[in-house]
Amino acid sequence: MATVETVTEIRPFQLDISKEALEDLRRRIEATRLPSKELVEDRSQGVQLATIRQLATYWATEYDWRKAEAKLNALPQFTTPIDGVEIHFIHVRSDHEDALPLIMTHGWPGSVIELLETVGPLTDPSAHGGRPEDAFDLVLPSLPGYGFSGEPVEVGWELGRTARAWAELMNRLGYTRYVAQGGDVGAGVSDAMGRLAPDGLIGFHTNLLVPALSGTMPTDTDEERAAAAQIATFGQSGNGYFIEMATRPQTIGYALLDSPVALAAWMLDHDTDAYYKIAGAFVDGQPSGNLTRDHILDNVTAYWLTGTGASAARSYWEAYGPDAPAAGREPLPTSPIPVGFTTFPGEIWRTPRSWAEKAYPNLTYFNEVDKGGHFAAWEEPELFASELRAAFRSLR
Repeated sequence: MATVETVTEIRPFQLDISKEALEDLRRRIEATRLPSKELVEDRSQGVQLATIRQLATYWATEYDWRKAEAKLNALPQFTTPIDGVEIHFIHVRSDHEDALPLIMTHGWPGSVIELLETVGPLTDPSAHGGRPEDAFDLVLPSLPGYGFSGEPVEVGWELGRTARAWAELMNRLGYTRYVAQGGDVGAGVSDAMGRLAPDGLIGFHTNLLVPALSGTMPTDTDEERAAAAQIATFGQSGNGYFIEMATRPQTIGYALLDSPVALAAWMLDHDTDAYYKIAGAFVDGQPSGNLTRDHILDNVTAYWLTGTGASAARSYWEAYGPDAPAAGREPLPTSPIPVGFTTFPGEIWRTPRSWAEKAYPNLTYFNEVDKGGHFAAWEEPELFASELRAAFRSLR
């Protein structure tokens, strides 16, 4: 007897990239026409030629996507349609009793790949120096238009809509009590979740203070003035990618879908700390923590094989673009639920506790650690997992 597929069906998902797609990628890398060397000795003109040459050579001759594919396929992956978009997610249940459900959202230029090394420390903390009672059931969704999720086919997928989709996903999985975490774009999604406060969400943690990008923060102390100066520097010379994607995502999308090396360069040119760490991995053979050549290329290759460079860029237009539907809306109210925040030294700016308290009056956890940057979960997964265990301990 035939069955009717319901709109809430959750289906298993496995990756199986064709050999032809991988051969085409290699051909395109080898056919790349590179510009001449930059005329400066730093990254002030953009991604340096030496970095891209080393990356492209390794990508075409030594890198093996099949290892990344096997790592993803070793985890329980699923898809489910939510609000017209097929959402991909990884769902790992802990073996520990009473594990706290956690939905964790990646950012740009990341993907679920940047979160994979946290799966063990979060779902099985006792095997990573933690306590079994701090275990999480872990849900790692791919943002709409990123990686293995479908692309939105209409405008309106701003941060709040994604936040509502995540609440629906957790409800669909049967979770009536859960927490959220996000960095970069994921910080915006988690911030929106906290402000919307859907039934079941009891707290969230973030490592990028999204309200500082749009609101005035105090500059009374040296620490506050230093953070304000870092944001000003970012706004003056570090946010070219942000402006382009928030205003003209389709334009950059043509290069991102046509040239894998253009895609890689665009993704590497995010923030100073992360760039030099990634460049060091390729040029000097010295990765920073988990930011290895293979892990960086796992992420870039996922964008290439799924053709999501342009659709991911459109998420910035939706969230921050002056022409997007969200631009004219009233801001969401202050979050009524507990908030945790960790500041990492290599982030775009080092958030002072006073700023976190101003942004989130319900701040219940704040910590400043001594290593890690914008891709903290990727670079320092054990430390990152330890922070989440501490941040949510009081909510169990």
